[in-house]
Amino acid sequence: MKAALLSAFVLPGLGQVVRGERIKGGILIALANIFLLGAFFLVLKGMGPVLLEAQLAGSVDPNAVTRKLAAGAPAARILLACFAALWCFAVVDAFVGRRKGE
Repeated sequence: MKAALLSAFVLPGLGQVVRGERIKGGILIALANIFLLGAFFLVLKGMGPVLLEAQLAGSVDPNAVTRKLAAGAPAARILLACFAALWCFAVVDAFVGRRKGE
């Protein structure tokens, strides 16, 4: 069942689906999407004022943009950390399930 382990590297939950644990896999896939889309939304939301200010000023200072984005979206970091933890869990779970199934 190398496919289950390799699938878990691609998308958290996909390895569980390949192994036959569809409910667990579906929940992991849904959580991965929620974490990634939430982080993406928060970063885009933080970019609005930065882009407006850059448009009004007529020029863009990349360092100022980076500082404002880093300060404006701390929740995005939390969501990305949750995604990383979920990804690690899914890979380990797919590996442990693979070893049990052999």
